Amino acid sequence: MKDKCNKYEAYFTFRSKDEFLQHINECPDCREEHEKMQKVSELISEVRPYFLAQKERKNKRANILKAACFSIAFLFLTVGTGALNYQYDIVNSIVYHNLSAEELGFPTDEYGLIMVE
Repeated sequence: MKDKCNKYEAYFTFRSKDEFLQHINECPDCREEHEKMQKVSELISEVRPYFLAQKERKNKRANILKAACFSIAFLFLTVGTGALNYQYDIVNSIVYHNLSAEELGFPTDEYGLIMVE
């Protein structure tokens, strides 16, 4: 009894196309394996556009989600910065009563800036 040939993968991967086709013509086991692989290849080619379209839809959704997240983050940062700035001005006017550095007792120069020695 003859053992089944298991050289298909080795010929397909490591040999030239001519050697591979020659072996397929000579070996019925590898010819059968090659026919099965051709059918699988045809099925993959048939469903490939479906998966590419699905991937494209997924990428579009991801891009929309990224844009929405960026917009929301930008909105919160701009509103938050404005609110913090407004609150800072209010706190300064309450605590310091809009006094200048000279009125607060800091040493200042002729321009009203605090002098550092």
